[in-house]
Order: sequence, then structure tokens, then C-alpha cells
Amino acid sequence: MGSRRKARELALQMLFQWEVGDHTAEHVVSTFLASKKLDADVESFARGLFEGTVKDVEALDHALRERAEHWRPERMAAVDRNVIRLALYELLHDPHTPPAVVINEALEIARRFSGKDSVEFVNGVLDGIRKTLPAAQSKT
Repeated sequence: MGSRRKARELALQMLFQWEVGDHTAEHVVSTFLASKKLDADVESFARGLFEGTVKDVEALDHALRERAEHWRPERMAAVDRNVIRLALYELLHDPHTPPAVVINEALEIARRFSGKDSVEFVNGVLDGIRKTLPAAQSKT
């Protein structure tokens, strides 16, 4: 597994712990990452994705509500919701990673951490959002 995939998976685990455990972002970072022996690049990327997603969660959920027809974020499975939030944050804030790569990574993570129908759901939502991005951002 690549280091960026590992960082994305760690960020997802931290998001899940933050949301479901109702912990502060600082608590999650200090307890979750402290127990891991990570390469500095992996830890930095995971921390950046997690902290950025938490900081922007309201805006991300707003975009999610607009694209996931008939599905409010709070009704989605927690893993799916957080996979989408994480990928959406990366789509909007990391112009160096092509959207197709971000979406593919989200699908692989959903395949590993969620149910069998999650991949199609996550793909549909993220692809719909990708299509609304400015042209320079949405090129694959």
C-alpha cells in the first residue's frame, strides 16, 4: 500500500474516532497518532487531511447535501459519510492530486472499510461533485 493511501486511511480512522467518539480533533491526533510509528510524510499528510476536513466539515456537509439526493449526511453510514468528506476535502484543497486519483482512492478505502454497496454510493456522490468543480480542478 502506498504512503498516501495509508495516510488517507489513517485520516479516515481519525475522522471516525472524532465523530463517533465525540472527541476533539486535538484529542484524536494526540491519542491516535501518538501510538503509531509513522513516516513523517505519512503522518503530516494524514494530519493535514484530518484537521482540514474537521475544520471544513460544515461546508463539506453542505456540498454533500446538495449532491446526495435524498440522503442527509447524518443518515449515511458513518464510514461512507467520512470517506466522502475526506475525498471532498482533498478534491477542493489539493490541486496537485488529480480528481480521478482522489475518487479512486476513496473507492478503494470504501471497499476496505465499508459495506458492499458503499463503493457505488461513494462513487456516485463524488463523481457528481467532481462534475461541478471548475474545469481546471475537475480534469482527470
